[in-house]
Amino acid sequence: MTHSEGFRAEAARRACRPAAGGSSACGRGVLYGVSVGPGDPELLTLKAVRVIGECPVVAVPDIGSGKQTAYSIVRPLLEGKRVMDCSTPMARDRARAEESYGRIAEDICAVLDAGESVAYATLGDASVYSTFSYIRDRVAERGYATEVVPGVTSFCASAAKLGVSLCDGAERLVVEPGTADGGGFYPDATRVYLKSGSRLGKLRADLEKRGELDGASMVSDCGLPTEAVFPRFADADLSQGASYFSTVIVKRRARG
Repeated sequence: MTHSEGFRAEAARRACRPAAGGSSACGRGVLYGVSVGPGDPELLTLKAVRVIGECPVVAVPDIGSGKQTAYSIVRPLLEGKRVMDCSTPMARDRARAEESYGRIAEDICAVLDAGESVAYATLGDASVYSTFSYIRDRVAERGYATEVVPGVTSFCASAAKLGVSLCDGAERLVVEPGTADGGGFYPDATRVYLKSGSRLGKLRADLEKRGELDGASMVSDCGLPTEAVFPRFADADLSQGASYFSTVIVKRRARG
């Protein structure tokens, strides 16, 4: 996008800011990224429930995947709604993913042009490693109004399950994907590794090598029927693989 194109897109977004009732000031619909939390429907915020209720169209990923996903969390709220299937490939093929994001953005823009707002339900919080951000950027670049409804993150929910504090006082908190090669090394911070999945074995080996395994905990599928809580990451059985939705928390080292 050129500088002039970006300026025009920003001007269009300003003209189409969300107005009362969920529509935008220019008569087109608004795209809402509605964060639905990690899995427990009781962690839906009041605002999330309200926005879903006000939008005639709800976009959800992974319909029919057979897993408990964002669709399962919001399903009781979908009566009378038109539901868009926004499945995206879980693949490392970036070109394939980009094509999928573009297709979803086009479908959403067509609904917004008709004056209908869309609630896009996304697991956890829409601002943390969420597919929604790629779709929102494409929709916003076309001049449509967008808004994010924040929600409970998986690592905050996991800390609650474990009964631990993520950070106190001046302590730092570092969040990164568990797929990062080797995992980061921040001895003076509590670290959170998200969506570790098939890399959990390597992550655990790295933590053991650095003498940090005793301070590590794990929660997989937090808030879902398949939830598993391990106060000691070392006790988790990884022989049969692990859920993609696994969160590892490593508490900062105590100063000697």
